[in-house]
Amino acid sequence: MRKETSTNALNEKMMIDSCGMSASLAVIGGRWKPAILCRLAHGTMRYGQLKKDIEGISERMLVAQLRELEKDQIITRMVFPEVPPRVEYQLTDLGRTMRTMLDAMSAWGNMYRTHINQKEVLTVEESLN
Repeated sequence: MRKETSTNALNEKMMIDSCGMSASLAVIGGRWKPAILCRLAHGTMRYGQLKKDIEGISERMLVAQLRELEKDQIITRMVFPEVPPRVEYQLTDLGRTMRTMLDAMSAWGNMYRTHINQKEVLTVEESLN
């Protein structure tokens, strides 16, 4: 945990306050948030479904990322008074507005991955000749 008055924290706040892209990345950035948002973009999911669908994420990390997204008003957490308790997550109206941005990022990422893989293949083929 870093101090809110540290130079690094103040610089981050200044970037987020002055740059829309920085503000967006502060909300969706990291290893696991895009995977969570990708799944919730398709509809409401229970905690157990998210845990099962996102291979490699620990329970602690999933809970932390869900809490951050809830704090940022991107998702809502619904607890049903049942035994055992049922918890579901879904995008808020604000979260649903991210859909176009997330789709564009996904398309660009797929294009980038294809481009890099093609370059790697060409480099290997050149070295074999």
